[in-house]
Amino acid sequence: FQAVSGRAVRSDLWDEQAEDAMGHIELARWADLILVAPATANIMSQLATGTATGLLTTLCLASEAPLALAPAMNQAMWKNAATQDNLKTLHDRGVRFIGPGTGSQACGDVGPGRMTEPDDIVAALCTDAPGTGRLQGVNVLVSAGPTREPIDPVRYVSNRSSGKMGFAVAQAAARAGANVTLVAGPVSLDTPGGVERIDVETAAQMSDAVLDRAARCDIYIGAAAISDYRPGVVQEQKIKKKAATLQVDMVKSSDVLAEVAALERGPFTVGFAAETEKLEEHARAKLTGKKLDMIVGNLVGEGLCFDRDDNSVLILWSDGSKAIDRMPKTQLADRIIDTVADRYQGAARAPTPIRQPSAS
Repeated sequence: FQAVSGRAVRSDLWDEQAEDAMGHIELARWADLILVAPATANIMSQLATGTATGLLTTLCLASEAPLALAPAMNQAMWKNAATQDNLKTLHDRGVRFIGPGTGSQACGDVGPGRMTEPDDIVAALCTDAPGTGRLQGVNVLVSAGPTREPIDPVRYVSNRSSGKMGFAVAQAAARAGANVTLVAGPVSLDTPGGVERIDVETAAQMSDAVLDRAARCDIYIGAAAISDYRPGVVQEQKIKKKAATLQVDMVKSSDVLAEVAALERGPFTVGFAAETEKLEEHARAKLTGKKLDMIVGNLVGEGLCFDRDDNSVLILWSDGSKAIDRMPKTQLADRIIDTVADRYQGAARAPTPIRQPSAS
C-alpha cells in the first residue's frame, strides 16, 4: 500500500517509533471517519466485544469518529448467528454497514458476503458526508457518453465514447459537494452515487435535455461525444442489402456546447475536445470559437482514451493551461474538478438557488 499510494502506512501497534508519541491515539484523534474494508467476521466480533488486540481495533476503540464497515466473508460465515448478533450490536451503536453484496465467491459458494466494490464504497461515504467540498451548493450539469443517430430501425451511426470520463467527472463533482445532474448517452455504466441521471440516445435528445436544464445550473461540463452529423432521413423499414453501395445523406446536428455558452447569464461552461493531432491548437480554437470558459483536450487514436480506464489531458482557459499526465480516470476527474472549481470561483459567480431533485 505504501509503495502504490506514496503515503505512510501503519500496521503495527508495537511500532516503537510511532508509539513513542502514542501513535494509535493520534490516529484516533486525527481521523474524521474510519472505514474498515474488508471487514472480516473476526474484526466484526472484536469490534462488537470491544477487544483491542491490534492497531486497527485499538484505534477504533479509542476514536470518536464515525465508523463504517464493508463486510467480506464466506456466505455461511455471514449468515452465522454469531455474525448476525455482532451485526445487530454494531448497528445499534451507530456503526454504518456498506454491503455486503451477493454473488459468486472465491470458494465457489454463491450468496451474501462479497465486499462492495471500492468505487461504490467511496460513493456511499461521500453521499452522506457533511458538506465541506469546494463546490458545496453549486449546481453542476454534466453530459457524458456517445449518442446514436438511427439510419433505420436496426442500424445507427455512433462513436467510440465509453462515457467513463464523463461519469467520473460527475462523481468527482458530487464528491466536491455539488448538486449534480448527469445527462447520459447509451452506456453500460452505473449511476454515480448522489447524482441525478437522465438517459438519452440521440443528439437531439441530448440537446433538449441539456438546454432544458442549462439555465438553472451554475456549471456545465460537456463531456459527451455528441454526433456532429445525423442521417437526414431515417428509414421506417430496415434497408435491405441489395445495391453494391449505400448512400446516406447526413445533416449537421446542433452544437449543444456553443448554445449553452451563448446563453444570456448562462453557466460557467467547460467543453471537451478529442483530437487526433495538434491538440493544443485545435482545442484552443474550440475554446475561443465557442466562447467557452474552459476546455479539456485529449488525444484519441489507437490505444488512446476510448474505453480505457486512464487518460491524460490538457486543460486550457483564456490566459492559461494545465497539463495532467496519464492517470486513472477517477483520479483525473478529481484534478479536472479542482481546476474547474479554481476557475469558477475566480470568476466570482454566485451559485443559483439549490434545485430540489426530481421525483424520477
